[in-house]
Amino acid sequence: MINLETAVLFFFLSLGVFSVDTQSTPPLTPQPTIAMPIGTGKFDHFAFDLKANRLFIAATGNHSVEVLDLNSGKITESLTGIGKPHGLAWIHTTGFLYASDGTQGNLKIFAGSPLNLAKSVQLSEDADDMVYDAKSKLLYVGHGGSDAANPAGIAVIDTTDQTLLTNLPVPTHPEGLEIDNLHDRIFVNVADTAEVVVIDGASHSQAAAWKLTRAKDNVPLVYDQEDQLLFVACRTPARLLVLDANSGRELADLLSDAGADDIFYDPELHRIYLIAGSGVIDVYEIDSAKAVRPIGVIPTSAGAKTGLLVPSQHALFVGAPATEGKQAEILRYSTR
Repeated sequence: MINLETAVLFFFLSLGVFSVDTQSTPPLTPQPTIAMPIGTGKFDHFAFDLKANRLFIAATGNHSVEVLDLNSGKITESLTGIGKPHGLAWIHTTGFLYASDGTQGNLKIFAGSPLNLAKSVQLSEDADDMVYDAKSKLLYVGHGGSDAANPAGIAVIDTTDQTLLTNLPVPTHPEGLEIDNLHDRIFVNVADTAEVVVIDGASHSQAAAWKLTRAKDNVPLVYDQEDQLLFVACRTPARLLVLDANSGRELADLLSDAGADDIFYDPELHRIYLIAGSGVIDVYEIDSAKAVRPIGVIPTSAGAKTGLLVPSQHALFVGAPATEGKQAEILRYSTR
């Protein structure tokens, strides 16, 4: 694994663009970890219930969604019968939990206390990431793209009656999704064609398609509404691309570690947390001039690639999969 700070220092100083902030205090502080039940295995995406202080965890290795009470550090519910859980969304106003099932090709909707399966909406295989628009009460879910029988698309779900409104075509399987509430847009990472597709939230039509030129295999992305910047993490080569969110113009690219799979933006600290499956979190910071610089590399564990930033808790959670002789656990970091 590369030494990110050393490599970036050499690269960007040679260009005269960025410099590394060699701050003495790490940007993330490890907190006590939470052990997961034996057999949990690997993880995908997370969701958070602020009112009950619960973390919902897509436990792909256990074919379940685990409900973790953060007050006690214990699993209180295990939602089973899921082929391969991927994306999650919790809507606090309705008390509904949405989970995409990549194997069964549907969107499972859980409700009640305890949570029980209320409905399934059929999509296509590899149902994956999702993003919720609280203003329109629409949920966007990426799915499909493996072959002609399973075309790639973004399903638009009306969460008021749990129905499929429409399906928006995209070139190949959609990876990360992000929403721009200010301009009513949805950003979609399409890794196989190395582009970011922009969907108009009002017309549900494609507004733009931005081809990436500096890297490909773009999996996660995150949006900074204040600075109008889009951060796209790529795997080939391992780079963090900075895009103008209005034109798609590539403003910069920074070195990152291998296996980017999740990325988050902290609007209070103006920081980006990129979770890399190679076993680290790459942390970047945006200054007042909108320049982006790396400020730290935090070790996790091999294969730890997904998690969730909870700004209200000043916490970043990362799922560390089970390894030989060690059970799966949830890593916790304080952002301040």
